[in-house]
Amino acid sequence: MQTYRATTRRHLSTSPFAAKVSDDLKSFDVGERVSHDREGLGRVHSVESDGAVIIDFGAGRLVRVVAPFAKLHTL
Repeated sequence: MQTYRATTRRHLSTSPFAAKVSDDLKSFDVGERVSHDREGLGRVHSVESDGAVIIDFGAGRLVRVVAPFAKLHTL
């Protein structure tokens, strides 16, 4: 009889099934420089009461990013 060991599930970056996002929410301050994986470099324009962040990516292009901020990183 063969025995099996319990292991943790490893998610590959190429998997169509995304790994669960941690419950730790990032916080951003107005004027803080950020980098978005798709949009590029920007600056926090405002922070809304529901936790969403408005980012100015230049040339007056404002983008609203909602939590969780998986693709948004501080610089």
